Amino acid sequence: MKVKAAAKINLALDVTGKLPNGYHTIESVFQTVGLYDEITVELTEKDIVLSCEVPEKFAESDEIPCDERNIAYKTARKFFEENNLDKGCRIHIKKGIPSQAGMGGGSTDAAAVIHCLSHLTGKTFSAPEKIGADVPFFLTGGTAYVSGIGENITPIADFSGKILLIAKGKEGVSTAEAYGAVDALENPAHPDVQGLVKAISENSAEIYGYIGNLFEDAIHLAEVEDIKKKMAENGARTACMTGSGSAVFGIFDAVETAEYCRKILADCGYFAEVCETVKEAFI
Repeated sequence: MKVKAAAKINLALDVTGKLPNGYHTIESVFQTVGLYDEITVELTEKDIVLSCEVPEKFAESDEIPCDERNIAYKTARKFFEENNLDKGCRIHIKKGIPSQAGMGGGSTDAAAVIHCLSHLTGKTFSAPEKIGADVPFFLTGGTAYVSGIGENITPIADFSGKILLIAKGKEGVSTAEAYGAVDALENPAHPDVQGLVKAISENSAEIYGYIGNLFEDAIHLAEVEDIKKKMAENGARTACMTGSGSAVFGIFDAVETAEYCRKILADCGYFAEVCETVKEAFI
């Protein structure tokens, strides 16, 4: 079975607390977008074998493990263990989502493995949040208000069909490093996530004013600032870093404007792709 698994952006992202176990609580609006990893899963009699195709431009930022350390491999193993299945599988991942970008590339791969194995075996998987906090969202996709450590997911009004430009430099940000920087902030300005939810539900022109990310106050990357500046100067309604970094999304009114800006960023050596916000996690 082969599927394309969507990336996500955070239209707004706030960190609201830290739990005794070290996890952080968040408040966010997640949105699936039309950048995809392609996942192929084939059932076998035994063993899990994983292979990857990773573009060189992604591997420069972060070496993606193509062995038992990969989250897709771990997901398959846990799926078989939970369902007492004496089976194996071959998993092939063709990466189209940049790594260390804040776009959930690993989590969407894990969700795709659950999705495929469920169809292939007729079994379910009870606790995808144990694989990773973002994994439950990727099993459905769309537009959602997310809280807790990412496990509380409430679908909200549809925000699909918006024109995006996604861009990323060579700098990557580890999640642990990003949250450490947030913890060190003093009196940060928190994004109004509830205001964004309301604006989306009302299809308000005020939506773009509510888009924001607390991590931008904590992580100061020259490439992120440069990308945001170039997007703002070339027609973006708004531009914001996603997740804990380091990809930036800009929202545009027209594909032509987004493509013009994409060429400018690509000429500067950045990864840059035009896509749209999408309703579905898998195609």
